[in-house]
Amino acid sequence: MGRIVAFDYGRKRTGIAVTDELQLIASGLTTIPSHELLDFLKKYMLEERVVKFVVGEPRQMNNTPSEAEMFIAPFINRLKKTFPEIPVEREDERFTSRLAVRAMIDSGLKKKQRRDKALVDEISATIILQAYLNKN
Repeated sequence: MGRIVAFDYGRKRTGIAVTDELQLIASGLTTIPSHELLDFLKKYMLEERVVKFVVGEPRQMNNTPSEAEMFIAPFINRLKKTFPEIPVEREDERFTSRLAVRAMIDSGLKKKQRRDKALVDEISATIILQAYLNKN
């Protein structure tokens, strides 16, 4: 089948999650500086077959796009130009950071570990991807 790759895109860094080949389970992959993201994907895709990208869609409580969308839209355009054969879908990412911190607490991570924003971004990407899988 191929993997689905999801992004919790941010101005500084991006959390990345992937599915298994059967697209059943979402797992955190890594967090990297956002300016290195396309180069990372080019290398990753030499090793793995990717069939779809899912990008978190930040929305306000009234369902309008959040201010972060102005940084995400150009990234999506670059992603589509770099990988035109791979479809890009969006997934609501409201509350993912809070859910990520809650998951970290529930798993017993120490307070210092929970302050690791890169880990929060990776877990957020995993939550985005799992929500997408649950819907489809």
